[in-house]
Amino acid sequence: MAKDVETGGEYTTKDYTDPPPAALIDVEEITKWSLYRAVIAEFVATMLFLYVTVATVIGYKHQSDPNVNTTDAACSGVGILGIAWAFGGMIFILVYCTAGISGGHINPAVTFGLFLARKVSLIRAVLYIIAQCLGAICGVGLVKGFQKSYYVRYGGGANELSSGYSHGTGLAAEIIGTFVLVYTVFSATDPKRNARDSHVPVLAPLPIGFAVFMVHLATIPITGTGINPARSFGAAVIYNKDKAWDDHWIFWVGPFIGAGIAALYHQFVLRASAAKAMGSSYRSNM
Repeated sequence: MAKDVETGGEYTTKDYTDPPPAALIDVEEITKWSLYRAVIAEFVATMLFLYVTVATVIGYKHQSDPNVNTTDAACSGVGILGIAWAFGGMIFILVYCTAGISGGHINPAVTFGLFLARKVSLIRAVLYIIAQCLGAICGVGLVKGFQKSYYVRYGGGANELSSGYSHGTGLAAEIIGTFVLVYTVFSATDPKRNARDSHVPVLAPLPIGFAVFMVHLATIPITGTGINPARSFGAAVIYNKDKAWDDHWIFWVGPFIGAGIAALYHQFVLRASAAKAMGSSYRSNM
């Protein structure tokens, strides 16, 4: 148990307890309905996320097509800003809806980062990633089913490295973008922060969604913004053209590296987990 010191006499902070690390392999977890309910929630949330966001991308490309809108195509549709809002807004909504059930990951990179930090077990992490990828495929499949002609014509919302950018630049964009997202997830859900700032009603999904929004503004011109392997994988599977697969590895390797760095930075630098563990071990041997 740890307690934060009251500052300035104005606010009283709460005691907090860091939850124990999740078991690496929790066999008992497989027998619990709560696990499968969480997996279903991840599937449905990722499906909805991909449906709304990819439909937004397709709609924007159609509205701004000079062959369709001959008068003012450049200013038609939601624009890059609107696409970024669609991604960030949907993450805010879906994390808010599912956080109490599954944790609201909706992203294999987030799940991977939380697994490295021992926030979820290996079994839960694997099932989440499978559910997220299947949900993404179904979500993009819905877009194609409802808008098949537009879907094929406008690239299916698939991520690809933009012309003029090297593979290194695209990989760096995905690493840094995912780092920002996963770092925000750790900070927004940190029990110590929640206790210290208990007088400030911070809604965790809000900064997470806003992080997604900001990263999209920076990286849409480079990679179309992946930072979510399930999002990239679902679009690539349904579109299934060469350009969707050519640089697909970037949208797995980059997010996983970024998530790993964010987990290590938060746990071992900001929270100094390694130092705490060594100190506890030292005291127990005294």
